Amino acid sequence: MASLRDIKSRITSTKKTKQITKAMQMVSAAKLNRAEMNAKSFVPYMEKIQEVVGSIANGSSGVRHPMLESREVKKTGYVVITSDRGLAGAYNSSVLRHVYRTINERHNSTDEYAIIVAGKVGLSFFKKRGMPVVESIVGLSDQPAFADIKDIASRTVGMFEDGAFDELYLYYNHYVSAIQQDLTEKKLLPLTDIETGEGKSLASYEYEPSEEEILEVLLPQYAESLIYGALLDAKAAEHASRMTAMRSATDNADDLIGDLTLSYNRARQASITQELTEIVSGAAALE
Repeated sequence: MASLRDIKSRITSTKKTKQITKAMQMVSAAKLNRAEMNAKSFVPYMEKIQEVVGSIANGSSGVRHPMLESREVKKTGYVVITSDRGLAGAYNSSVLRHVYRTINERHNSTDEYAIIVAGKVGLSFFKKRGMPVVESIVGLSDQPAFADIKDIASRTVGMFEDGAFDELYLYYNHYVSAIQQDLTEKKLLPLTDIETGEGKSLASYEYEPSEEEILEVLLPQYAESLIYGALLDAKAAEHASRMTAMRSATDNADDLIGDLTLSYNRARQASITQELTEIVSGAAALE
């Protein structure tokens, strides 16, 4: 049985841990509010650019662009969004486990795919397993701006346009609520199923310059915006997951402190009872 000093020491250390997890929970809650607003404020832009691109792609005859056309798949690109830090529950493991299983099921050789990863956790995961990472970005802020990921998003889209990839998939955690984050797999390129938006009909536009020239500019921007929108969404999910994980850790610390305190009181009572017994026995022996 542990001594009173050992139990007291564990109670003290657990209380300190509880203070840390409680503070992290509050910090994540504050970051979540900001990240949720960022993700929601980006939606109108995404809907509008999707409407315009969809209107041109679906409403104009004879408009062709490599990003809109399927081709024989020789190599696949995977864009995976993770975090730079742990302590976020299953936020990283759910995405990485799914991507790892998917790649092993689809491909027999590392020549058949390449990975673009955001976050130190994902980068470390794939490098340890010898998987080809062609682009990576780490150290993103909790509230990333488009300029922070512009270069890697542009290079990723450019690799598809140049034929380095024949298709491109995006994996991340979609923010639903503070207690729910859904693993999301999205086919990023080619944009074979682009729509004008739910419940919206094709608008009638007059284009200057031509539709082809507009698509040449808009389609890469649209694909880059999809990556940035997913990153904002994933950041909100990360903060929500970390807040939930730290709340659970705080609750577990409370339970552990209660159990240790009960054990401490029982051990102390047993010690006092033993001392009283010894005193009574000693007094009886002197008589």
